Amino acid sequence: MKIIVDGDACPVKNEIITIARSLNVPVCMVASFDHRLPHVEGVEMVQVDRSSQSADLFIINKVRAGDLVITQDFGLACLAIGKRAYTLSFRGETYNNDNIDYLLERRAESARRRRQGQRMKGPRALTAEDRKRFQQNLTKLLLEKQEKREV
Repeated sequence: MKIIVDGDACPVKNEIITIARSLNVPVCMVASFDHRLPHVEGVEMVQVDRSSQSADLFIINKVRAGDLVITQDFGLACLAIGKRAYTLSFRGETYNNDNIDYLLERRAESARRRRQGQRMKGPRALTAEDRKRFQQNLTKLLLEKQEKREV
């Protein structure tokens, strides 16, 4: 297993790196050139071009069954699930076959409302509780996979 991170707007990069290091799980951070990724020892940093889907395309071409994709993008999560990868949001929520259709429908409905001129709220700010839930759920997932010898 490796962790592949949609790093363009990821607010939990440090948490991912710390937990992955403690459990010896490789990490690949992917971001466009517009989002500078500093060099971090032992972490693969990949910069892709600025087009809107470049990071997503790189990630979906790199991911394999059993890998973990960390993203806030429902579309990318859906593609990763289709490749039998695990998916986790920046808030520690798991995307899976049970909830991804609903999330995609909700995203489409929000897009339709925006096209009609309705103002939509953006995502709420990441809280300390969100960070804690993310850390707990990432650790739990990785430990479960290690116990099954999947990592």
